[in-house]
Amino acid sequence: MTSPAKFKKDKEIIAEYDTQVKEIRAQLTEQMKCLDQQCELRVQLLQDLQDFFRKKAEIEMDYSRNLEKLAERFLAKTRSTKDQQFKKDQNVLSPVNCWNLLLNQVKRESRDHTTLSDIYLNNIIPRFVQVSEDSGRLFKKSKEVGQQLQDDLMKVLNELYSVMKTYHMYNADSISAQSKLKEAEKQEEKQIGKSVKQEDRQAPRSPDSTSNARIEEKHVRRSSVKKIEKMKEKRQAKYTENKLKAIKARNEYLLALEATNASVFKYYIHDLSDLIDQCCDLGYHASLNRALRTFLSAELNLEQSKHEGLDAIENAVENLDATSDKQRLMEMYNNVFCPPMKFEFQPHMGDMASQLCAQQPVQSELVQRCQQLQSRLSTLKIENEEVKKTMEATLQTIQDIVTVEDFDVSDCFQYSNSMESVKSTVSETFMSKPSIAKRRANQQETEQFYFTKMKEYLEGRNLITKLQAKHDLLQKTLGESQRTDCSLARRSSTVRKQDSSQAIPLVVESCIRFISRHGLQHEGIFRVSGSQVEVNDIKNAFERGEDPLAGDQNDHDMDSIAGVLKLYFRGLEHPLFPKDIFHDLMACVTMDNLQERALHIRKVLLVLPKTTLIIMRYLFAFLNHLSQFSEENMMDPYNLAICFGPSLMSVPEGHDQVSCQAHVNELIKTIIIQHENVFPNPRELEGPIYSRGGSTEDYCDSPHGETTSAEDSTQDVTTEHHTSDDECEPIEAIAKFDYVGRTARELSFKKGASLLLYQRASDDWWEGRHNGIDGLIPHQYIVVQDTLIS
Repeated sequence: MTSPAKFKKDKEIIAEYDTQVKEIRAQLTEQMKCLDQQCELRVQLLQDLQDFFRKKAEIEMDYSRNLEKLAERFLAKTRSTKDQQFKKDQNVLSPVNCWNLLLNQVKRESRDHTTLSDIYLNNIIPRFVQVSEDSGRLFKKSKEVGQQLQDDLMKVLNELYSVMKTYHMYNADSISAQSKLKEAEKQEEKQIGKSVKQEDRQAPRSPDSTSNARIEEKHVRRSSVKKIEKMKEKRQAKYTENKLKAIKARNEYLLALEATNASVFKYYIHDLSDLIDQCCDLGYHASLNRALRTFLSAELNLEQSKHEGLDAIENAVENLDATSDKQRLMEMYNNVFCPPMKFEFQPHMGDMASQLCAQQPVQSELVQRCQQLQSRLSTLKIENEEVKKTMEATLQTIQDIVTVEDFDVSDCFQYSNSMESVKSTVSETFMSKPSIAKRRANQQETEQFYFTKMKEYLEGRNLITKLQAKHDLLQKTLGESQRTDCSLARRSSTVRKQDSSQAIPLVVESCIRFISRHGLQHEGIFRVSGSQVEVNDIKNAFERGEDPLAGDQNDHDMDSIAGVLKLYFRGLEHPLFPKDIFHDLMACVTMDNLQERALHIRKVLLVLPKTTLIIMRYLFAFLNHLSQFSEENMMDPYNLAICFGPSLMSVPEGHDQVSCQAHVNELIKTIIIQHENVFPNPRELEGPIYSRGGSTEDYCDSPHGETTSAEDSTQDVTTEHHTSDDECEPIEAIAKFDYVGRTARELSFKKGASLLLYQRASDDWWEGRHNGIDGLIPHQYIVVQDTLIS
């Protein structure tokens, strides 16, 4: 490729990057506009509420006719809004829903006009004024935080741009140096060939008169060859130097690329959600809840004929939910809030490598850098966790301030309905000026501290995300993840004090023991995800050779412990069920008789090592015990098989993942039910076995042990088969977003499409059908209609 062609290719790559960055920048601008519009609507809504109650107080004396006119006035205003589509979208939000129900309730107003008028003027309207002031102030601070996050994101994109240009520049220098080196080699070959030919021509002539001339010519040729060799050596050194720079530049580009994608993902998935949830909506719904509950308290004391309408409003107020409104808002403007496509590696011309280069001479540098990142991350996580705790405590203080239950005005109706009695009562409660001033000062001071900590936490999390992405990529490249598994296996065996328990890894024995003692009746065990932070803490403790679950303490999250157990089996370098027996095990699934199926599975598994069989026997005995509490924990053998199938047995490449995974789940379910027929008894296979008390019992030479009769096993299988059939009924789901399948097995669909789900293929995928085609459906892109399915 010529130099102009190279230059054109570089310009195309840079132009493509600029286009993607411009799209993100436009999206960020639209996000701020959307939030501005949301704030304006919120302020307008509060202003409408103030106007509404003020006017209602004025016309209480002319109750019936004038109140009807008031309702029609605001309903007409709602219908005449310019942006009807935007107004229609906003109607699904809980505050707007409360407002609409409130307008309908106006037509059912009753007596006590003086009391109601005073409550409206001196209680409810000031509350809305405060909510409006708070919303404007908090939104302004939230916008500053959002702008800072966007500036940081653009800074990361600019850094990626600089690293990419450096990478392309060094790679171009490397290619140029390589071309010059090849040119020098050609000149050397040409000079050497020329010298040989001249010596051949001069060889027959050997008079003494010409000997001096030949010696001089030979000296000149050797001098020319040495010059060319010296030039070649210089160009070889230059090429080596430029090649090393190009490799390092590509490594930096790949690291920056990974960090940038992680930062963009974090901003769109976490930061935007937190900004809306914990900043823009901070206290708004709760304050509006208090104001509307004041109205409800006054209305509910009027007369029983108003209960039907007021119950509807109370239900709407109960449903004031910031989280749901945030979700609805983001779904309504999916194109604005959805994350952009990940940045892909753009290789320079001729550079086919798309991964970090971990070979010498950069390997030691990458190892040292990985260690430095790990040390830095440990410190940053501890510091950021402390900031988070402070922020959450401050948030709780703010929530306590805005959720004070001071909306009850029933005391106002215990006196005469004179103006004097009402005023004296109201003045002593919510609207006491000293109380207001003190509360407002405390609230604003707390808010300022909260936003400071919130900004500090988000900036720290942003830095952790970038460094973690680089660390994970380095660790993956250097192969440290495989060494971690080996280290865990070695450490779990060294901490054991009894020789009889060495066949069971410590993490397996400890987790099963804890669940057997405290979690047999825990609903959704192994199906509900636990806290990732606690999962990592427990896992790291086991890797250090410790047992964090020792003793009788029950202060751990049960779902997190279950997650650690599944994570251990999923992370094994060699799955518990090896791939070389996959086809033999799948052939067993086709047998109808469960006991016959169990015997064939037993024959296949007997080829495995003794230690593997002991672990399998121990695990499946525990799962069988756990399934006997399915009425309480909702985890029968089939559900347990769905959870453990992908962790224990992976489907080999080249096989249909959906159908094979269904057979794997059926196999695991059979082993759970028939575990005593599948695995050798303690007399046939010496080693520890699972005890229903949660401990490990050693049966090296012991003849003891309870067995289940064949009739009981058959009965359990029949019951379980019936349960499985019931749970395999198709489930209807609705698509939340558009999805384009990346492989032939993944289904493509549009937002709002109706989907049919058969069963879970994994934690992230369903087996289902769309438009008559069967395939995989991503769980995160759908809403399951059946509320009983988690």
